[in-house]
Amino acid sequence: MNTENTNTQKTSRLIGKVLSPAVRLWLKSQVQQISQLEVQIAGSDRQILTGNIPRVSILASKAVYQGLHLTQIQLEAKEIHINLGQVIKGKPLRLLDKVPVSGDLYLTQADLNASLASPLLADALTDLFFQLFKGSLGKQVSWQKVTIDSNLLSLEGLMGDRAIPIVFQAGLQLASDRELQILQPMVKMETGETISIDSFTVDLGAEVNIAKLNLDPGQILCSGRLNVLP
Repeated sequence: MNTENTNTQKTSRLIGKVLSPAVRLWLKSQVQQISQLEVQIAGSDRQILTGNIPRVSILASKAVYQGLHLTQIQLEAKEIHINLGQVIKGKPLRLLDKVPVSGDLYLTQADLNASLASPLLADALTDLFFQLFKGSLGKQVSWQKVTIDSNLLSLEGLMGDRAIPIVFQAGLQLASDRELQILQPMVKMETGETISIDSFTVDLGAEVNIAKLNLDPGQILCSGRLNVLP
């Protein structure tokens, strides 16, 4: 009997039984709902057994993360350092260092409308809205509907205690790999009055690098890289 081959087979079975389920379980713990999840782990037994995973590829569909609905996500993470020794003992998987993640994100108009109930999205939209139009409008808005057109977003909402209908429109494009440019934002009031301001740039932070952002009728496609922190 070849002892070396037998040990390698045992090690491979151990990784298949422990690491892959642990990664899937950790990913599922990060989301509220997911329809499809495919995980592929690449690397030698020696690398993986030291807690270093050279590459993990993830394909997920119909996921919900903190109330945000995502039709499809395709990601690849490299140089992942985890607490494998604890995972083998049944402990939860934990990242030991930041992980660069690159991939593609596909969002539909239906996704965004379903996500309006999420405080994460609703609060971000409201903060941006009143940052742009501070002094011109009230202090409360309830977003009701999103429409995606070619490089254009339209948001319908009810503003203030009297629930006054408004429409917020703005173009959206990349200003740099970490900045979004909001073009010619305007608010249309129920009375027919229109309030317009100059274009505005939002910095997404040093951990973000966006390569492509396309707004087409009814959908958004985004490609880039993000550092996931432990």
